[in-house]
Amino acid sequence: MSRFVIVSLFVIAFLFNACSTRGKGVYSPEVQNETQEIDNKKYSHPTMRPYVVRGIRYHPTVVSVGNVFKGNASWYGPDFHGKLTSNGEIYNMYQMTAAHKTLPMNTIVKVTNLTNGLSTVVRINDRGPFIATRIIDLSKSAAKEIDMIGIGTAPVTLEVLGFKTKGTKNIPTNKELKENPQEQEMANFAIQIASFSKIEGALKVQKLYDNTNGYRTIIKDVESDAGRSFKVWLKGFKSEDEARDYKENSVFKDAFIVKED
Repeated sequence: MSRFVIVSLFVIAFLFNACSTRGKGVYSPEVQNETQEIDNKKYSHPTMRPYVVRGIRYHPTVVSVGNVFKGNASWYGPDFHGKLTSNGEIYNMYQMTAAHKTLPMNTIVKVTNLTNGLSTVVRINDRGPFIATRIIDLSKSAAKEIDMIGIGTAPVTLEVLGFKTKGTKNIPTNKELKENPQEQEMANFAIQIASFSKIEGALKVQKLYDNTNGYRTIIKDVESDAGRSFKVWLKGFKSEDEARDYKENSVFKDAFIVKED
């Protein structure tokens, strides 16, 4: 018999459809108040869980210290000040934070403006900008440090400096960054959502939850001292953080996270 009460696919679809980000726009002079078409009733706090905006599915990326990315930066300020960010914090345009589509939350990034050589360090606590030509949305204070307030956008490089794990929301010192993890392991993880003594029950659950939010179900036939069991796994998670975040925000709170061989 299953370890938890099975609920309908409708409930899961409601909980895990489009993840909201920070509201309805990207702040810069030429695209001020652009509509993002996000359903705020389905708001949840994405960290490493894939999410959908404008019909595009984004998968948070596993990165390491030293990784460098290049693209265009924009900034967002008054329209979003005091509103929720994607990880549940309150956006403060005077703090050194930024939005990125796929970098893990609390990644510390050095942003360098390629037009003037100025740089700043920010912490990722939001998702966006959802414009194909842009790679990062800076807070107003961060944008001011690299002198891009007036023009609104600028070509930049992003360098991953480290990851903040605990404590205050301030940018970690160099010493703290070195003491924190220097990379995130890329591996395949799954969550065990049910276990049965007979294959018939496992087959029903496998069919019911297969392809939930893009994840697939498999059945593991396990022999142990307690006897034979058929375990149903939901698989396809690219990191333990992604699997944990999905589990904690789903009906599978009593499930087990497992690393695939």
